Amino acid sequence: MFETADQVLEVDILAFPETTVLLLASVFEPLRAANRISGQTLYSWRLLSPDGAPVETTAHISIPVDGAFRPERDSRPLFLVSSYNWRRNNTPQMKMALSHAARHRPMIAGVESGTWLMAEASLLDGHRVTVHWEDQEEFAARYPQIDVVKERFVIDRKRMTSGGSVPTIDMMLEIIRRRQGYSLALEVSRAFLYERDGGSRDLLPSSSSGLGSMDRRLVQAVRVMEESVDQPLSLERLARRTGVSARHLQSLFNDSFGVPPHVHYLALRLNAARRKVIETRAS
Repeated sequence: MFETADQVLEVDILAFPETTVLLLASVFEPLRAANRISGQTLYSWRLLSPDGAPVETTAHISIPVDGAFRPERDSRPLFLVSSYNWRRNNTPQMKMALSHAARHRPMIAGVESGTWLMAEASLLDGHRVTVHWEDQEEFAARYPQIDVVKERFVIDRKRMTSGGSVPTIDMMLEIIRRRQGYSLALEVSRAFLYERDGGSRDLLPSSSSGLGSMDRRLVQAVRVMEESVDQPLSLERLARRTGVSARHLQSLFNDSFGVPPHVHYLALRLNAARRKVIETRAS
């Protein structure tokens, strides 16, 4: 699933009743954005429900689906998207279906309460997982055989789990980063940004970094990068403009983004060029 490739990755999204619209969108919207920004179909998805009926969301909006979930042999990654009242869907039939699907699926992901359904089907035994912060203590007490960690999302072998809507976006960005690289993942993340906190902006934090927690000097460095994509500065000049040493600036980028400054700089420049090619008629 995480191989670097331009081939289309097809995924199945199993949405349960009383899922929030935001949670469901957090799975497929980053994939849609990756397709639009890249100018090619990198991802496709089927939306499924337990019985094939439209999914009734908490906003009283019915979401049409492509069909019912069937536990037949299938090689698509499977995302279980559930928000409220997951126990209503925790039937013996669903447990059996998920257990059967796990034999063939290369990856199964639990999105918010989808993690509980995976645990009930014994799909997470011996794995590191995360759940919504409100449920962590209860989940850990109920499933001592599962290692619960306080992370936004966790990828452990053939299992992925996320703790809510925004962490799920982070998880999907990580999939894009592993498959298509940092540049595209950064541009997708920027498609969902908004101004806040006096202009500081979230970019592409690592899985262990909270949104909005960036060092102000890092924010300043990114601003300078964005303003100088046509004539990039050296690391030393960038560090002087930011008020830190070059070595410390390296550490700030590695700690927050998981890449050194020159990789982030290059991604900004590549994305600026991509936008010009796709969105303008410039030579």
